[in-house]
Amino acid sequence: MPIDDRSFTFEGGRTGFLLVHGLGGTPLEHRYVAMGLARNGYTVSCPQLAGHCGTYEDLRATGWKDWYATVQAAHDKLRESCDVVIAGGLSMGAVLALHLAAERPEGINGLALFAPTLKLNGWGVPWYAVLFALVRHRWSADLIPFSERDPYGIKDPRIRAIVTKAIQSGDSSQAGQMTNPGSAMLEMRWLINTVKRELKQRLIRQPALIIHPREDDRAGLSNAAYLQKRLVGQVDTCVLDDSYHVITMDRQRDVVVQRTQAFGAWLSRRASIMARSIAPDHREDDRLDVLDLGLLRRG
Repeated sequence: MPIDDRSFTFEGGRTGFLLVHGLGGTPLEHRYVAMGLARNGYTVSCPQLAGHCGTYEDLRATGWKDWYATVQAAHDKLRESCDVVIAGGLSMGAVLALHLAAERPEGINGLALFAPTLKLNGWGVPWYAVLFALVRHRWSADLIPFSERDPYGIKDPRIRAIVTKAIQSGDSSQAGQMTNPGSAMLEMRWLINTVKRELKQRLIRQPALIIHPREDDRAGLSNAAYLQKRLVGQVDTCVLDDSYHVITMDRQRDVVVQRTQAFGAWLSRRASIMARSIAPDHREDDRLDVLDLGLLRRG
């Protein structure tokens, strides 16, 4: 039975955002942020990854290269209407965006990484999850399902109650899978290993915005620190003090919108300056844009 496509796009200007949801998640993770960016004139594409928003078996039948193919197709479509493209996403979605930036350096102008997850080491991850590192094959990985658990990445009690009800409804298109197959988690590890090699080879050179919660229950703040040290381009990091993992829906989602919008505005101006080929010693506007980014570094 085919899976209903929950992807959505907000049409806007010539600067576009490609926002990718996390493993077992749904494009709705980005709806609030996408609407905020669209109100500021940006085009925003939020694709549904292959195998997602369906059944447990639908997700189990796919791998990270299938998910990445979805991202590639969405990027191709976005490039038709946008001159500047910023790729990003939540959790594993941020990792897929990093891989896209490595493979398509000319087509990605910047990265917006929300709680990027290269290692599951948040305070809410059960201790026995470390044993999963010993698993090497999909068949054995599927013997270890990964179920969502309270607080479901949400600190705000009201929003958490809504998300909990949606997850437990059995309709994964509302708030994602209640249980992810172990093989999907293994595929995510293989994706992460690929991106780590690309980081080591210094292939990801675009400017990046990292927004990460200090109290992340799934991916500790060390994930942001890891990327800060290894990304080649300018990195601006915002640490949230009142959110858990799903920062695009939690208490400080407005901060996520504001910081991401400011990053997009800076990249748009930067691209415009580069297109005009202004000599470096006459780039007054560029120096002002760097000062504008000061607001991204605070917090």
